Amino acid sequence: MFLLGFFIFSCGEESVPKPKGMLRLEYPKAVYKETENDCPFSFLQNQDAAINVRKDCGMTLQYPKMNASIFITYKPVQDNLDILLRDAQKLTYEHVAKADNIQEQPFVNPEDKVYGMFYQVTGNAASASQFYLTDSISHFVTGSLYFNTKPNYDSVLPAAKYLEEDIRKIMETMSWE
Repeated sequence: MFLLGFFIFSCGEESVPKPKGMLRLEYPKAVYKETENDCPFSFLQNQDAAINVRKDCGMTLQYPKMNASIFITYKPVQDNLDILLRDAQKLTYEHVAKADNIQEQPFVNPEDKVYGMFYQVTGNAASASQFYLTDSISHFVTGSLYFNTKPNYDSVLPAAKYLEEDIRKIMETMSWE
């Protein structure tokens, strides 16, 4: 009886482990529009980003679908360019404790007199990307990308790469008034 029951109930589908799945996040192709503000600079922004402009020309580009923001600050240059550059670099390198690597990429656009640096931060740092731009005479802009969540590099990487392209577009299209 025991053997007969064993053979009857043991026949069935063989269980096979499921293959590991990878999360695939796809974002819409970015469409850019000119920023609308009364500040001494302008750039193209992703139309999916909501922009909040403050009186001091600081801005926040919010990406609600990605739970992220790009914070932009503006400072006029008044014989303090060295201090502004040092502060921007210091802000970036404060992430060294958590970052695996910080890659610097200089930016030069002599036609529009826009010069700066893009920092790509890898690892579980609070900010995934940072940048600064200046004309070396009158204007200085810094920007930082932050996610509204605990830093986990692997989880935010697809969104960080997408937003990195938006930051590069901001840098490439920056113009001074």
